Amino acid sequence: MASTIQVRVDDDLKSKSDALFRDLGTDTTSAIRIFLTQAVANNGFPFEIKRNSTEYNPFVPMTEEELLSKLEISRKHASQGKYRDADDVVANLRGKYGI
Repeated sequence: MASTIQVRVDDDLKSKSDALFRDLGTDTTSAIRIFLTQAVANNGFPFEIKRNSTEYNPFVPMTEEELLSKLEISRKHASQGKYRDADDVVANLRGKYGI
């Protein structure tokens, strides 16, 4: 006998995962079945799950001291000519990410 699992996900996530798994030669149902099989085989998640360290989280607010330190470094670089024109940066991002 087979059991059914129903999961609600965002439409965008569903579309993207369907396209990804189709490109990989499978479908979302099979991918979920593979995930469950590997979870049982690994006696846990088949990949590492951990909290983001604040050391690598760009959204953690800086202290005033950290901000002033970074500004000082930026000023030093600017005085040495080590900077990029903002228009060049934006053009690079648009080209790289198609925005």
